[in-house]
Amino acid sequence: MEIIKNIKTGNTVEAEFKVGPEDFEQALEKAYHKQKNNIAIPGFRKGKATRKMVEKQYGENVFYEEAVNVLYKKTISEVIDELNLDVVDMPDVEVVSVEKDEGVEFKATFTVKPEVSIKGYLGLEVEAQPEEITDDDIAGKLKEMQLRGARIIDVEDRAADMGDTVVFDFKGFCDGNAFAGGEAANFSLELGSGRFIPGFEEQIVGKSIGEDFEVNVTFPEDYQATELAGKESVFKCKINSMKSRELVEIDDEFAKDVSEYDTLEELKADIKTKLEEEAAKKADEHFENELSEKLIGLVEADVPSVMYENRIDDMVRDWEFKNKQHGMNVQTYLQYANSTMEQFREMFREMSEKQVKMRLALEKIAELEKVEIEEERIEAEYEKLSGFYKMSVEKVRELIEAEALSRDLKTERAMEIVKENAKRIKGEQQ
Repeated sequence: MEIIKNIKTGNTVEAEFKVGPEDFEQALEKAYHKQKNNIAIPGFRKGKATRKMVEKQYGENVFYEEAVNVLYKKTISEVIDELNLDVVDMPDVEVVSVEKDEGVEFKATFTVKPEVSIKGYLGLEVEAQPEEITDDDIAGKLKEMQLRGARIIDVEDRAADMGDTVVFDFKGFCDGNAFAGGEAANFSLELGSGRFIPGFEEQIVGKSIGEDFEVNVTFPEDYQATELAGKESVFKCKINSMKSRELVEIDDEFAKDVSEYDTLEELKADIKTKLEEEAAKKADEHFENELSEKLIGLVEADVPSVMYENRIDDMVRDWEFKNKQHGMNVQTYLQYANSTMEQFREMFREMSEKQVKMRLALEKIAELEKVEIEEERIEAEYEKLSGFYKMSVEKVRELIEAEALSRDLKTERAMEIVKENAKRIKGEQQ
């Protein structure tokens, strides 16, 4: 194989290369043996006629198409390797000429990864300090625990109050007429939950079991039932029963009941520790997310659109795999959502662009920082993946080439370098 021309323009490489007559002859012979059992020649059983007989019967170029395909598959990877191309899409290939005595000349157009520039990636500043845990935060957690452990009791000797759960009948009227969906019997509602129209639950407070009363409200302007939006309405109501939470006192006995601790102070200390751990985890996540956004903003590159489209392809396949267990594929989803494939793919576009740019950023940083991955690290990663996928190391090797694994590990190390050199600064509470 001989490369005749090699021209790079932006993210496009145009290469012309030639395969000599000897290689072409070998490809013709392979094509003959592949197709001979399907060729009929008068006087011969299929597969028994010689190549010369077949070429005489059907023409010298009868095997050219198959031979050219054989040569293309064999040589295209050689061209990529020789030119050291980092291709991101299948090349467009054109056969320039085919001559038995001259060989085959190809013209291929490759889309390659862009040249990337990134500066200022060390010493980035990110507002990502953990929130300070206050006494109010601890009190809030104790209140949640108190509510979860509350005993539900029937209420018969008093009027309804916020926090009570009322079981009641109601029927709604608008302009004097009952409206669809505005009636229910024995409906259970916790007062203060905000499930009903603003102002509704507050008007139940003070009402007693068996009492008939009216609730006057105005539907919000953006109410989902447009025929009711913004209109005044009257609900005729009657409470059938009520329940309330009986809360236990938050003291040492409470601590013993809800935890492994003997005193309230010990329980508070444990709550504080857990809240601080949650705050630190949240800050770490925010730190990494903001760091990623800053890195993406530093990338200077003319990214080929096909890289974004390829990433969207991956994300669509991931979506389908995750939803397969629920019997949902993309086409079924599109029918339910009354959507198109183009609209579905557009859902992933912003994320795909960020992920592609982030990968380019980390690859460039790994190059600039001269990151190298030792063989032992690659072997350890194969062992880790073997356990994760529950398959042998040998099988994982078949699925993931060492070079690809090394590239992934280099980007991981690049991110570690960025994080190690980044500065966490105190900002507004998240």
